[in-house]
Amino acid sequence: MKNHNDKTVIQAGLVLEGGGMRGLYTAGILDFFMEKGLQFASCYGVSAGACHLSSYMSDQQGRAYRISIDYLKDPDYCGTRTFLKTGDFFGVDYCYNRIPNELNPYDYDAAANYPGNCYAVATNIETGRAEYLPLKDLRDDITAIQASASLPLLSRNVEFHEKLYLDGGMADSIPIRRSQKDGNAKNVIVLTRPADYRKKPLSVANLQAMRIKYKKYPMVIRTMQRRHLVYNRTLAYIQKLEAEGCAFVFRPEKLVKIDRIEKDTNKLKVLYLQGYHDAAINYEAMMLYLQQ
Repeated sequence: MKNHNDKTVIQAGLVLEGGGMRGLYTAGILDFFMEKGLQFASCYGVSAGACHLSSYMSDQQGRAYRISIDYLKDPDYCGTRTFLKTGDFFGVDYCYNRIPNELNPYDYDAAANYPGNCYAVATNIETGRAEYLPLKDLRDDITAIQASASLPLLSRNVEFHEKLYLDGGMADSIPIRRSQKDGNAKNVIVLTRPADYRKKPLSVANLQAMRIKYKKYPMVIRTMQRRHLVYNRTLAYIQKLEAEGCAFVFRPEKLVKIDRIEKDTNKLKVLYLQGYHDAAINYEAMMLYLQQ
């Protein structure tokens, strides 16, 4: 660990799972980390995890929570109308231009000065493989976050550096192995599902819809067919690391029942506070693990 402008930079990986609105749990944890001045040397965000990571990079406590709830009733933010009008369930201009540049200004300079390496995980639809897109200047790299959070079937393909991407969770929902490959012997992992959760295979209807929409991209269809297997193996690996004292894992004990696109702000607040509370009560244990 080292100090950086009164912050504590931890030489470890921070791995953030996605999960749509379940990411409010992650937002609560990250807000507590910001309150404590904790910064991780390597950060990996997937989908909603990448979105919340951006506010963590810029050290704007509470921003991820506000963005998640303040605009839910605006039809230009998300919904069927937006999808039918643009091909994206979440309005791209609204999310990646109006919010950071007008409605809830983003501190691009603070993010650019984050003292670690941060990545948005996205799925290359031509190869079907995960790619770990560096985040530095979000004026340009915000497209990497958009790619990471673009849900299959509900979003247009996102072009970034002449490649086509969609949601990072398709290929690598919890990039712990990537963090280890990058040299992080210690890792803090934030999951958005309870410990007993196991992913089921893609439904027949969704798989058929994938085959129709992405017929030009057979590798990404193969990735989605195997997604549940890869995800569940990763969970087993994380549990092994946890049992051996090689990872510190946050996960909601009891998940508030919410839809993937939840608009009940009371439920979302409960989930956010659950994350903040879990970070607070486990803070000393996590720091002990990181200092060993």
